[in-house]
Amino acid sequence: MNKPEDRPGKPTVIQVDEGASFDFGGLGVQWKIDGPDTGERFSIVHHPIMPRALAAPLHYHHNEDEYSFVLRGTLGALLGDAVVEAGPGTWVHKPRGQWHTFWNAGDTPCEVIEVISPAGFENFFREMAQVWGDMDQMIRIGRKYALEMDFESVPGLCERFGLTFAETRV
Repeated sequence: MNKPEDRPGKPTVIQVDEGASFDFGGLGVQWKIDGPDTGERFSIVHHPIMPRALAAPLHYHHNEDEYSFVLRGTLGALLGDAVVEAGPGTWVHKPRGQWHTFWNAGDTPCEVIEVISPAGFENFFREMAQVWGDMDQMIRIGRKYALEMDFESVPGLCERFGLTFAETRV
């Protein structure tokens, strides 16, 4: 990837296939722009989401706002008590200080570009990828990033919205 510090005064171009990636069993993460590239103002990740897949348990960010831009498919989200669905070209704001989750609400792949502000939370995904499946480590990492996660919300969310989650996929 061409980073600003590598090419001062030159544009930064990130190709579609550039950036490390990890599959969390239905939610993918491809890192596109990291905090150091933006003076820590924001970061950007690409999330491919499998059909009818819950991306995460109900969770609460203390430090970050997330802005999801839907590239394709249908993104579903629970934002506080509000349930929303968003199609291609739509932005969904998931503000800090609000319990929320999101999923692919359709039967075809969904892809979103996630802008995270301020930057830093993109590293949460990197650290989670290293310990994926170790619940104690995952909880520790969540605390490190001031992220509260309600793992007990998963079965109810899956039933309510007709979804699957990583541990329950066949």
